Amino acid sequence: MTITFNTIQDLQQALHPLRTDKKIALVPTMGNLHDGHISLVKLAQEHADVVVVSIFVNPTQFGVGEDLDSYPRTLEADTQKLTEAGVDYIFAPSVEEMYPVMPPPTQVLAGAISQYLCGKSRPTHFDGVGIVVTKLFNIVQPNVAVFGKKDYQQLAIIKQLVRDLSYNIEIIGAPLVRAVDGLALSSRNQYLTETECQIAPMLNQHLSKLAQKLKNTPIANNQQLQALIEDTIAQINNAGFRVDYLEVSNQDLSKITDFYGQKQWVIAVAAWLGKARLLDNQEVNG
Repeated sequence: MTITFNTIQDLQQALHPLRTDKKIALVPTMGNLHDGHISLVKLAQEHADVVVVSIFVNPTQFGVGEDLDSYPRTLEADTQKLTEAGVDYIFAPSVEEMYPVMPPPTQVLAGAISQYLCGKSRPTHFDGVGIVVTKLFNIVQPNVAVFGKKDYQQLAIIKQLVRDLSYNIEIIGAPLVRAVDGLALSSRNQYLTETECQIAPMLNQHLSKLAQKLKNTPIANNQQLQALIEDTIAQINNAGFRVDYLEVSNQDLSKITDFYGQKQWVIAVAAWLGKARLLDNQEVNG
């Protein structure tokens, strides 16, 4: 039976007697769940005895003018999906429960890794991710936490956070889940119009073409790599998107310095299509 808790105290009281002989997994979400979220749950169930799914639209990771107020909140439908998936506990706190003082005076900053890619256009986003994830780790005290690879930069930041704050938590990156047409699943996909839904899968198609070029084209220097990137950006924009960024990095998101024999890269992109800001990425393993 799935049980929902709205307070930190009640959740911790339920988890306390389980810690001696049960392995606990946490799956943090902002709700409006889709098949990608359920895949995280299934992966968590493979690695733990008890699964906690948090549903919290975290205001600290939304910038001024972003979609905090309009972000879809579907707790009843989410609860049904998680019950069907066999989740043990749902943690659905209020803003007041999570942040007794708002905005919270304490910050958890990620440093340089948070200042590029999404951090360029959303400069406070990962600071908000840092504090909410830190709080959830402290509240749940999981053995395992599962995050999706669609938010590739977020996953890298969480791994850094766990390392630097000495959390004894195994972080599992779950494979990106796509629709049949190749579009990466996202709660924000519902912002797309019918026409935009026809265009949206082209983002992944252009990433795939770039991935093939990276595998098949000898790259001697940054100028050659940048030319491939700029050509792909132009193609994506011509398809009707507005590219926020498209970058090729090492798979730990560090800068590429050695091009010879390099066959493990990640292509990361964010692009606007109408009201929807779409994230996608591809790992290149030649």
